[in-house]
Amino acid sequence: MPMPMPIRRCALAVALSMSAYTASAAVVTLTFEGAGNLARLERYYNGGTDSQGHAGPNLGVAFGSTARSIIDEDVPSVDGSLHTGNFGNEPSPDTVLFFLDGPAAVLNVADGFRDGFSFYYSSTTYAGIVSVFAQSDAGGSLLGTIALSPLGVGQGDPTGSYNRWLAAGLSFEGVARSVAFGGTGDRIAFDNVTFGSATPGAPLSPIQTVAEPSTLALLGLGLLAAGVWARRRT
Repeated sequence: MPMPMPIRRCALAVALSMSAYTASAAVVTLTFEGAGNLARLERYYNGGTDSQGHAGPNLGVAFGSTARSIIDEDVPSVDGSLHTGNFGNEPSPDTVLFFLDGPAAVLNVADGFRDGFSFYYSSTTYAGIVSVFAQSDAGGSLLGTIALSPLGVGQGDPTGSYNRWLAAGLSFEGVARSVAFGGTGDRIAFDNVTFGSATPGAPLSPIQTVAEPSTLALLGLGLLAAGVWARRRT
């Protein structure tokens, strides 16, 4: 079987508001619009900038070193730079989140958030795991796990292999302070990442979706997720 295409295109060796709150029930959605192509997100949502100097709203959300923003390759650049996102039909055009390989696929919310966590994701052939924790850096109690099933390839806008999107989320008790994204780096895209709700922020454009995977399949992936995190933490 041919290898699936990564989220980012390789071209000429190109390697993809509101104030901070305190454990509130407010619903906050990150769309990643305004961040750079293949920029390290870093403090873009935490009172600073991404690695390319773009500043976002200060929402108290900090990303690990493997988190990147990437812009749809079908979108013309105003400054002549190359956009390399191998995706289409993104819920909030034209920028999404992905992670490179490595151990730092974690976001931290220092003041915490309650009630739920959700997002849209796209994956052609790889399964993934998203886990919500009570403490920063995937520490403390595991509050919940979301299993991500591959969605295949549909019709882009006009191009982009990662063009089917599915809403995923969970509700939990207590206060969460970090989220860990497990799966193959450069193989799963995320958009409309939402704190405070098990349903992600509404898409700003029509998106191509697929039927939700069966409960049995999700249960199997959930059990696998628990085992993976247990091994990593030991």
